[in-house]
Amino acid sequence: MHRPRDPQLLKGVLPMLVLAALAHDETYGYELVTALREAGLDDLSTGTLYPVLSRLEHDGLVTSRLVPSSSGPARKYYRLSAPGVAALDERRAAWDTLVHTVEGVLDAVPPPDVHPYVPPRADHPRRTP
Repeated sequence: MHRPRDPQLLKGVLPMLVLAALAHDETYGYELVTALREAGLDDLSTGTLYPVLSRLEHDGLVTSRLVPSSSGPARKYYRLSAPGVAALDERRAAWDTLVHTVEGVLDAVPPPDVHPYVPPRADHPRRTP
């Protein structure tokens, strides 16, 4: 069963994933969307990706060039810049630290069948003493 992805989580990691995907080779936007979809981001749209590419380019982390296409308008190809390589390394280290922290917090949560606190259901008002 496919669970819906939290868009805020994706928003936080997408720039890092774009940098990581561009670490392999330069590519154009739609090809990048396709690669990220194949990696598991099934619902990623070009409308989500292109603003990220623009921000990364504005920040100097990626560069671009126009390449003529025989099948239509020129394609804009993106590649990592030297600062982009450094940023990817930094973001990967920060991600590894965050994952370690999150796993530690989540691993400390008891399973549902032994959970010591069950919050009141929203449809049952709390009793006041």
